[in-house]
Amino acid sequence: MSEPAESKALGVQPGKKTLWAWTVATFFGAGLGKPGPGTWGSVATVLIWTAIAIGLHPSQQLLLSLTLAGIVLSVALGVPAATIAARESGRKDPGFVVIDEVAGQAITLLAIPLAGAIPNWENILLALLLFRIFDITKPVPVRQLEKLPEGWGIVFDDVAAGLYAGAVLLLAIHWLK
Repeated sequence: MSEPAESKALGVQPGKKTLWAWTVATFFGAGLGKPGPGTWGSVATVLIWTAIAIGLHPSQQLLLSLTLAGIVLSVALGVPAATIAARESGRKDPGFVVIDEVAGQAITLLAIPLAGAIPNWENILLALLLFRIFDITKPVPVRQLEKLPEGWGIVFDDVAAGLYAGAVLLLAIHWLK
């Protein structure tokens, strides 16, 4: 597909911000926070997840299912939204796009119900810190995933960082029991 045809198929119009894409890409404006928009995206994800996990007291199975649904939704909507927002901003990986942090942070948080652990502040804070460390340092092959085209590269490096952080969190929860 040629770039103009692909842009049109994704709803990209030069000089215009596609509302749904920018809303998703910035995670309802969290990506506009300064400094460190990626951290704001991660914190927003943690706050929403915590409100569900602690506020609603779902079963481990329901929390696992809701977290998985959030991951699938953030990736499925995040790739095209990140692509559109990046194109419309004229930047390859704009900092305000934080839907990738939402996906990666949710993947890290998934380790808590997977481990059968209580979603307490210690586990949640450790999930936030681990994800931010892996997202910022980008160990191999996380950095290489940034080379994927457009929204795929924007989102999937954070998915990989979330997998690393989630694995470390699973080990930490197991050792700290």
